[in-house]
Amino acid sequence: MKRQNQSSVVDFILLGFSNFPELQEQLFGVFLIIYLVTLIGNAIIIVIISLEESLHIPMYLFLLNLSVVDVSFSAVIMPEMLVVLSTEKTSISFVSCFAQMYFILFFGGTECFLLGAMAYDRFAAICHPLSYPMIMNKSVFVKLVMFSWISGIMVATVQATWVFSFPFCGPTEINHLFCETPPVLELVCADTFLFEIYAFTGTILIVMVPFLLILLSYIQILFAILKMPPTTGRQKAFSTCASHLTSVTLFYGTASMTYLQPKSGYSPETKKLMSLAYTLLTPLLNPLIYSLRNSEMKRALMKIWRRKADLHTF
Repeated sequence: MKRQNQSSVVDFILLGFSNFPELQEQLFGVFLIIYLVTLIGNAIIIVIISLEESLHIPMYLFLLNLSVVDVSFSAVIMPEMLVVLSTEKTSISFVSCFAQMYFILFFGGTECFLLGAMAYDRFAAICHPLSYPMIMNKSVFVKLVMFSWISGIMVATVQATWVFSFPFCGPTEINHLFCETPPVLELVCADTFLFEIYAFTGTILIVMVPFLLILLSYIQILFAILKMPPTTGRQKAFSTCASHLTSVTLFYGTASMTYLQPKSGYSPETKKLMSLAYTLLTPLLNPLIYSLRNSEMKRALMKIWRRKADLHTF
């Protein structure tokens, strides 16, 4: 890091998996494929829901927002991560590191609240089908989406600004794949006790509370499914709920382990794997779990495909 004193940081160095140089080439190939599949899967969902008017209902518009978040989340992290994996060490400027942390927190926070809103939507639709149009009307839907995005902005602004207000005067190497709060915080040469209290409290409110609300929603949904006759697709509903819960548990579980204790005793390699679970796997799995297995989404895709084919015949 080029610096004159502790307040004039110019850049950091991202180490990635430099301790395992023999793996970096293979990891680069794997992560590149994951990135491309994530972009394509989420882009398909965005296009289908945008073009098909029959899908302009809360359930699918929530999915549209989730796909926008996941594409953005991946775009903030993956290109820089691929650069890190293609070289032994990668330099990143102070400003770029701040920007990356800000947008990771922004899109991560937005996804936390958005997944909670989606679980509430499914709870209302399955457990209160008759009053669902009143419970989830256009006004409520817009407020939930706006709340998710604005909350993400607030979380990112407070946390990223606070972290980068600390002085950096020690080692310059971030032992991570990207500028995430815990590894950057390890380079701070000041008392971070108050920030760690904030991080613990914030993670409880931003990650654990939505996760518990999702669990409660799905418990109610499962009870509602159990009351259905076996011929009404109960097994399929159970499968869908299980896959949704798997996805949210992976996302919230690894995110909470990362942020509850920013200076935790996990090894650097363990921290990297936990970060990859919620930044890499969740955006990859969400399109498959939430949308591409959905029969209405498949029908809409075929409808758009046939429409496009008909245009080409003229």
